[in-house]
Amino acid sequence: MTHGRGALTALHLLLVWAAMALVMPALGSGLLVAAWVAGAGAAVPVFALGALLSVGLLVAAGVPVRTVVPMCGSMPRRLGWAALVFGLGTLGILAGLAAYGADVDLGSARIRIALAGVPYAVAAAFFVPIRWVRLGAVAALAAAVAYGGFVGPDQAQQRRHAAEVARYREHPELLYAGAAPSGMEVSRAEVGPAHFIVEYRSVRQDVFAYVGLTVRSPLTPAPRCPEPAEDGVTCTVDERGEKRTVRDLSGGEREVVLVRRHRDAEVEVSGRTLDEGGLRRLLDSLQPLSDEELEKLMREGKINRIP
Repeated sequence: MTHGRGALTALHLLLVWAAMALVMPALGSGLLVAAWVAGAGAAVPVFALGALLSVGLLVAAGVPVRTVVPMCGSMPRRLGWAALVFGLGTLGILAGLAAYGADVDLGSARIRIALAGVPYAVAAAFFVPIRWVRLGAVAALAAAVAYGGFVGPDQAQQRRHAAEVARYREHPELLYAGAAPSGMEVSRAEVGPAHFIVEYRSVRQDVFAYVGLTVRSPLTPAPRCPEPAEDGVTCTVDERGEKRTVRDLSGGEREVVLVRRHRDAEVEVSGRTLDEGGLRRLLDSLQPLSDEELEKLMREGKINRIP
């Protein structure tokens, strides 16, 4: 490739890129405005006008290489070349829009404007009968496919996951969980603006066992028993401020509810199938919910968030 042909080719591709980087963002904005003001049908003439303008600019960009690119050697052939470049480049734009719609990061607004001309420059490069130019076009196309189809979506998924984790951790002072009682596992967890609920159930389907753990913002300055006392309910508060409530149920069963303060939160644990000692051990084992535990709950679909 001689220096003269190389300079003409570089100028040619630069003109293609600059022309389309100027026209396509304006055309996209025009399509959106027309569709919003007058409906989708109004976008058709706007696109036709933009396509004619784009092809005209591409015809002009092909003039410097009329002795280098065979399809730019005459006006009729240059017009066909411009239509092909516009069509192929627009396919690239559509692929980019699909990637952008899937949250693939395409940079700032300025970078996206600059990228609007790249598919047309790459398409034009395939028509240049110079080996290294075409290899560069192939490399650019491969990079775009790899980023738009694989790397970008993976990064977008990671960003969505990180954002979801951040939403779950908006109130870290409430995210505490205890060691699951023997024979039980976490079955469900719920994160709210002022509470965190963990439900433990038996690991065996044929055995009923349930324990509920609730971490919430304190309801009162200190745990205290309700007044007047409810029928069938025994409530006491010990010297450490731990409240113990026993509710008699039908069939001779009873439900034990323990409430204590844990740092800046109030923790309640209750259950019918676990004795009081087991409930206390659960309270004593409270630890901040680790990243691994949160990841596991999210992966298994056992945690949800309410506004």
